[in-house]
Amino acid sequence: MMRMLSNTMLRIRTFVLLVLAAIVVTAWVPMVAVGRPVHQQYLQVAFLDVGQGDAVLITSPDGYELLVDGGPDMAVVRELAKKRSVFDRSIDMIIATHPDTDHVAGLIDVLRQYRVGLIIETASLYDTATAAAFQAAAVAEGARIITAQAGQEILLGASTTVRVLSPRGDSTNWETNTASVVVQVMYGDTEFILTGDASQGIEEYLVEKYGETLESEVLKLGHHGSDTSSSGLFLETVSPQYAVVSAGKDNRYGHPHEEVLLRAGEAGAQILSTAEDGTITFYSDGARVWVE
Repeated sequence: MMRMLSNTMLRIRTFVLLVLAAIVVTAWVPMVAVGRPVHQQYLQVAFLDVGQGDAVLITSPDGYELLVDGGPDMAVVRELAKKRSVFDRSIDMIIATHPDTDHVAGLIDVLRQYRVGLIIETASLYDTATAAAFQAAAVAEGARIITAQAGQEILLGASTTVRVLSPRGDSTNWETNTASVVVQVMYGDTEFILTGDASQGIEEYLVEKYGETLESEVLKLGHHGSDTSSSGLFLETVSPQYAVVSAGKDNRYGHPHEEVLLRAGEAGAQILSTAEDGTITFYSDGARVWVE
């Protein structure tokens, strides 16, 4: 009976997404989901410890879940199991910021083990076995698949808005990092910015386009703390209270780069790293943000 009810609710939620995802401003109507709390007190944003990669689980106060990226392997599945009810086998929405292995390989396993209502991805093409396997898994899932475009907004229930900041225009032939989906998650007066592997060139565009509205309490440092991202201008504009590095311990790329950490510190941010701290979970009550 529980399985039948869960499938019914997923179909209803997916129908809502199918109808609404085609328009620029997307409203998501709150519903009860089996195995998921109807309401929780805070917004939760968990930067999952998946090694050298990105995976961020966002859970709205209404109980809706968004997974941004999935890391390089099955570590994301293990981390999801720690954060969610064993009876909850669905995830409302996935964003694949770009098709690099350290961002989408783990999503293949997520799609095999969870029912997903909506997948948002970049248009950038990447000819690798991992990228092809992710696309095949996404199609096999039967979820609605849409291409990210700056200006889209999705409501995670009644309280949490996800705003797509980049890419703008046709990014089909862009370099994959440049085409990363950049989003700002807004709850009350608090914000989180997730940048994928977006480069400093994209950051400059974001500053020019959005200005002071980029100001956010939490910033995921671009490209795992690489010096190709997190320019001084961008950090000064975002002015984060916390800067998060999602990277593997002693990785071969030397992430995070020392220059980035210095710039983030100069911008006034407290720096946290999944390599050192494991999964990092933030909470927001709409007025302030704190870390678990």
